[in-house]
Amino acid sequence: MKKMIIAFFTLLPAFAMAAGGEGVKLDKAHYDLTDKVSLQRGATTFMNYCFGCHSTQYQRYNRVAQDLGIPEDLMRENLIFTGAKSGDLMKNAVAEKEAAKWFGAPPPDLTLVARVRGADWIYTYLRSFYVDPSRPFGVNNLVFPAVGMPHVLEPLQGTPRLHYATEVVNGEEVKVPHSIVSDGNGELSTEEYDQTVLDLVNFLVYSGEPVQLERERMGFWVLGFIVIFFIFTVLLKKEYWRDVH
Repeated sequence: MKKMIIAFFTLLPAFAMAAGGEGVKLDKAHYDLTDKVSLQRGATTFMNYCFGCHSTQYQRYNRVAQDLGIPEDLMRENLIFTGAKSGDLMKNAVAEKEAAKWFGAPPPDLTLVARVRGADWIYTYLRSFYVDPSRPFGVNNLVFPAVGMPHVLEPLQGTPRLHYATEVVNGEEVKVPHSIVSDGNGELSTEEYDQTVLDLVNFLVYSGEPVQLERERMGFWVLGFIVIFFIFTVLLKKEYWRDVH
């Protein structure tokens, strides 16, 4: 019983994360782990906009550089901001207690966020911030209501505002969230921002399982071996049972 209780509380944060944004339709994230350029752009976006608060402490800089085709000298010069060595784990410099004081809770490590949340959830979440003066950071999120983080990608997207539509529910007209539209003052257009978010999602999916492509390639070889072994097994069975039949 004690072990079950410990396991329950260990998994509780994952259940809480998965529960956010119930009822919100998620947009499809068409990421591509074979697109090294997209992964490199995603890593750059993560290190410049997310790594200040969120770490990916189960990855190492040199492994990421190797997998994504980034020369280690460029990784050190452009993507390592904490004085860490290229073989170190990717931990940021924010003290957990200080971060908890600023945001109400310490920002979670994002190494496995794509496996916990799913790529579609992250893609929709990063495109669902909108202005809400009632919130501490002045923004809210359709996918994660009462979100506790600022919209760090706002300089790229511009100021997003929530637009409502009128629907009839039970004979009464009610306003429901319809769309989020940027004011156009960001560095990127809507299409460019969506692509930047998709690149970031691509990187986070890679972070959650760096060997996914290798595992899939090995899977085809294993299945091929099983098929060939099955054929030989059937032929051998026929040979052994030929006299019986």
